[in-house]
Order: sequence, then C-alpha cells, then structure tokens
Amino acid sequence: MQRNIKHIILDYNGTLAKDGILLEEAKRLLPLLAKEYTLHVITADTFGSVKNELKEYALHVKVLESANHTLEKEAYIIALNASECAAVGNGNNDMKMLQKAHIGICVLGDEGCSTKSLLTSDIVCKSVTEALELFIYPKRLTATLRV
Repeated sequence: MQRNIKHIILDYNGTLAKDGILLEEAKRLLPLLAKEYTLHVITADTFGSVKNELKEYALHVKVLESANHTLEKEAYIIALNASECAAVGNGNNDMKMLQKAHIGICVLGDEGCSTKSLLTSDIVCKSVTEALELFIYPKRLTATLRV
C-alpha cells in the first residue's frame, strides 16, 4: 500500500503546528520522511508563520489563495496524482483532500478535528506523531488498512 505513495501532503495548523508554531515531534519526523517522500504543506496560514517555521525543512509550502480552501486543497492532490498521495489533516477544509488522496489520515490533536474530515478519512490518529510514524514504520500502515 505505502509503496505507491510518493507525496505526503500535510495541513499545517492543527496538524503539524499549534497556534502557528511547528510541533516538536514534527521537527523530529519531517527530516526522516523527507528521505523517502516528497513532502508538501498546504495551509491557509492563519497565523502567518508557516514559511518561517518550515524554512529549514526539505518540503514544498503552498499557502492557499482562493476563496474556497477545501476545493483548492483537493485540486492540489489531483494535480500531484491522487493515487500517489497520502494526506494528513484535521479541519473542515481538509475533507476533500483526505477523501481524494490514496490514503487520508485525520489527526485528532489539541485543536480537535472536523467530523467531516473524520468521516471521509481512511485512518484516524490521536497525534501527528502517530500519523507520520505510519510512514516511517510502514507495517503499522499495512496492518491498519489490511482488508
């Protein structure tokens, strides 16, 4: 399952960050993931901090510009080839991104998660650490998604 994944697309606030500040566990895991995957952070950048917080990491940052962030996130996944994407998010505007990606992971972190994103995801994790570690320890992902 995870062998098809080339891109991991991550929401920022509520997923990788709290109140605009990158979470410590994300700081540890992003460099490990960047060795195997192309990482993308797609965000409304509510706190205006994403580019500064992520400047040291090998990843692509996309700050949303349209009036409909939900559709813009979905279009981003489609442009990358959804069958090669895993997406991780928590908010209402992540719903279609999680649904469209080959693997959609909803994070129930300190900010909570949208029920729309929860119901359209393939996996729900209690933290971004758990979500990202699924790609570092792929047998966890295999076990969770086994039919």
